[in-house]
Amino acid sequence: MGKTISEKIIAAHLVSGKFMPGEEIGTRIDQTLTQDATGTMAYLQFESLNIPKVMTELSVSYIDHNTTQIGFENADDHRYLQTVAQRYGIYLSRAGNGICHQIHLERFGKPGKTLLGSDSHTPTGGALGMIAIGAGGLDVALAMAGEPFYFACPRIIRINLVGKLPPWISAKDIVLKILQTFTTKGNHGYIFEFGGDGLSILSVPERATIANMGAECGVTTSVFPSDEMTRIFLKSQKREDDWREIKADPDARYERTLDIDLAELVPLTARPHSPDNVCAVRDIGEIEVDQVCIGSCTNSSYKDLATVAKILRGKVVHPGVSFVVAPGSQQVLENLAKDGYLSDLLHSGARIMESACGFCIGNSQSPRTKGISLRTSNRNFLGRSGTIDAEVYLVSPETAAAAVITGRFTDPRDLGIDHPEVTIPEEFHINDSLIVTPDKTKDSSSIDVYRGPNIGPPPRNDPFPETIGGIVTIKVGDKITTDHIIPAGERMKYRSNIPKYSEYFFELLDSTFYKRAKKVKDEGKHNIIIAGHSYGQGSSREHAALCPMYLGVKMVMAKSIERIHSANLINFGILPVIFNDEEDYEKTSPGDILEIPDVRRVLIEKEEISVRNVSRDRSFKVSHNLSARQKNILLAGGALNLKFT
Repeated sequence: MGKTISEKIIAAHLVSGKFMPGEEIGTRIDQTLTQDATGTMAYLQFESLNIPKVMTELSVSYIDHNTTQIGFENADDHRYLQTVAQRYGIYLSRAGNGICHQIHLERFGKPGKTLLGSDSHTPTGGALGMIAIGAGGLDVALAMAGEPFYFACPRIIRINLVGKLPPWISAKDIVLKILQTFTTKGNHGYIFEFGGDGLSILSVPERATIANMGAECGVTTSVFPSDEMTRIFLKSQKREDDWREIKADPDARYERTLDIDLAELVPLTARPHSPDNVCAVRDIGEIEVDQVCIGSCTNSSYKDLATVAKILRGKVVHPGVSFVVAPGSQQVLENLAKDGYLSDLLHSGARIMESACGFCIGNSQSPRTKGISLRTSNRNFLGRSGTIDAEVYLVSPETAAAAVITGRFTDPRDLGIDHPEVTIPEEFHINDSLIVTPDKTKDSSSIDVYRGPNIGPPPRNDPFPETIGGIVTIKVGDKITTDHIIPAGERMKYRSNIPKYSEYFFELLDSTFYKRAKKVKDEGKHNIIIAGHSYGQGSSREHAALCPMYLGVKMVMAKSIERIHSANLINFGILPVIFNDEEDYEKTSPGDILEIPDVRRVLIEKEEISVRNVSRDRSFKVSHNLSARQKNILLAGGALNLKFT
């Protein structure tokens, strides 16, 4: 029987287990990436392992999230990242060079390689024919130390893109259609693998848009074949030698196959407050728009922005619209300038932002009160923009440009102009001056790693208790994201100061939570979190598990928990369990006292656990699917504890 692309790459990197869907496997990691919001803690954890150099083929540290430096904290972290990169043999992409996923495509990604990143949108690398997976920072730190990355062997869904895209329809509309079909839940343990004759017209940056937002479906990753379009892209980056063909065998088998006829697509949008809340742009109506933000790791490529520039050529931004553009990388910005597109954008009234994540993570350009914001980014979770009551819609660059002109939600096909054609340069102007290459010929052991006053060591946990005896400190609903659990935006400057960052735990949902949780911990009891479906979706930030660990959370009970967050909880000694009967979720309330006697023994011997609700004098069952390796991590109190025992 033939093999899929995913099977071929995973099999070539397998170090433990067999390719049997659902079973835990360990894979060798070739490359890692971090960004400054998650990387600082990842490197602090790596340092604690006492490894003299990174053991991967390539590790890159990107500074792209907290580039706005108000106060000393971000600047201190950037200096830490610079010195730790020099000390341990890591490439450093300096602030201003661009967004990690865009740059990794341009300068480092290679077909057939494995990539692990401390950012949930690491699957963007699948556009190059890589198995690229997002993970918590501790998993990335362990990979840099030469450890395998463990995950559930995936099931493969084949998505065939067939036919040709009509004018005004783009890769963003394709992936919004995928989100409309699969939604953001129920896809745990799957890989999207793309095929079909429609791939022949999709460039690598367009494929990257699709792979990037596959993360919103909750899949392990998305992967495209490495074909002629891949070779053309790598040649444009002067890296043609990195190309190799990778394709699925004709008789490869898939769990499911879905065909998407590109000719039938229309401009789509994701309405507030979820990326899967998708409808046609024409169904929205001509509501007034306050803000348009074009950029992010989803839609900030040369083709995206050149297309917008051509649409806006000779026109001026509507007076009611605040219009910002953030190129994905310095390379994109320089080539836009070289080819005249930057002038078109400036003449239209665009405000050019730094090549960084910026508005996508609520780190700048927050909308006005109750503002309507159209964004080409990948997430529109409640409050993520920095304005709690803003209405954020996700759209394609074409739909965004239409709103810039009209001041209203507008289907770009209704502009009455021809869709612009953009020719991608055969060879880009390349300037790697903002990438600091490690000097592997020199002894770097004497380099002092800088630590500012906001940088603390990774907090350590106690071994898992013999008995869980705690209080349901909070009960939340479905689709609770890591942004809800621990906010991004201005709070992220405390990412290397866990005691301080923990003060904002669940801030968006319950401003009193921190005080309650701290009181429970101080009284020697355990905090317990109750949640609905898809708990922990969104960002890979491990702080959504680190801060709960610091505050004494020992268990998360949910209807379902997303892959990365579940792994992060285990890594920090928190037990993730699933309700056997969803009615038990309804019958458990905040303030209830729960007990699990002899929990260590039960974890080792059984997959089903009996929970006693002391407050209501009733018991119910929950389950886990922990591997033997994960049980050892949990019982030790976390992965770092296990490394030191």
